Amino acid sequence: MLRMVAAAAPFGRNLEEDFNRIGRLISAARADGAGLLALPEACLGGYLADLDGGAEGPPALDPGGPEIRRLAALAGDMVVCAGYCEAAGGLRYNSAVCVTGDGILGRHRKVHQPLSEDDSYAAGSGFAAFDTPAGRIGMMICYDKAFPESARALALDGAEIIVCMSAWPASRTNPAPSLAEDRWTRRFDLFDQARALENQVVWLSANQSGSFGSLRFVASAKVVGPGGDVLACTGTDEGMAVAGLDVRRVIEEARQYMGHLRDRRPDAYLPGLGAGFWAAGRSFRR
Repeated sequence: MLRMVAAAAPFGRNLEEDFNRIGRLISAARADGAGLLALPEACLGGYLADLDGGAEGPPALDPGGPEIRRLAALAGDMVVCAGYCEAAGGLRYNSAVCVTGDGILGRHRKVHQPLSEDDSYAAGSGFAAFDTPAGRIGMMICYDKAFPESARALALDGAEIIVCMSAWPASRTNPAPSLAEDRWTRRFDLFDQARALENQVVWLSANQSGSFGSLRFVASAKVVGPGGDVLACTGTDEGMAVAGLDVRRVIEEARQYMGHLRDRRPDAYLPGLGAGFWAAGRSFRR
């Protein structure tokens, strides 16, 4: 049985304050018996204050530097996934890292970039699962989950648990009076449930809460089972979504009769095959 936590919490530019908050979240998760904690995107240094590129960005951190080592030390015997701005090869990436007290277990660079985020970050190039004491995990960041191929690539690589770390805001063009009624909150929740169900995996979704610059985040951290059922959720408030699962057992049960990965037909998904079939069909009917 693995007890897992997805956090909704606010984070800003002050790294010391961020680490203090992370320390409290790790302590609370550990006290609850958790073996896996998902923290939000950009929890080390905050997200972009202005998506139009007009504000100073977060501090860029060395992936092998003191901040990541400090995160690992705080994690101790837990598996912790967290987002940060990575400095590498003269570029900046919107990245995530998975650590325990023994060091780094896995990394991910955000592949899909919404709006003008590409003004601040270079894009990652792929998705890969990795083994941890909590099971085989895949990671993605925020907008990555809007693309079914992201989660499918991780599931095909053997991921049992997919951790999605976000700084997902409410709509800026047509905001609802209540975060719970906002169309971007609804999309955030739908993506979480759909990706878990279509790949029959356990899904941890962490998100920023509160506001940062012009952005108001929807929170809604959650744990979703392989049947698409929300097992725990923070709603639109700061908090921790906590659930305990025998991960391998629930995945095997979900895939026993209708195995979405097993029953795939990759040969039927090649571009142009469907168009050719329907073109032939129209010609025949005439």
